[in-house]
Amino acid sequence: MSESKARLVTAHVISNKADKTVTVLVERKVKHPIYGKYVKRSTKLHAHDENNESQIGDLVTIQECRPYSKSKTWILVRVEQRATGL
Repeated sequence: MSESKARLVTAHVISNKADKTVTVLVERKVKHPIYGKYVKRSTKLHAHDENNESQIGDLVTIQECRPYSKSKTWILVRVEQRATGL
């Protein structure tokens, strides 16, 4: 079996209200071109969650895939860490 070339991203789930869809927040640090300070940048991505297994606050790994809808081009691979309840 060959190695997949699709991108993998680890991020936190911020919404799971839609059916079979989760919204994840991907954060990264980029260096400011002039001042040199590292600044946080974030991106929201929609991922396909076939079994509705992830909850808000979970750390998940998602993989780039074919488009499932207009905004959904990622699929949930696994839940890395469950959110801790109060």
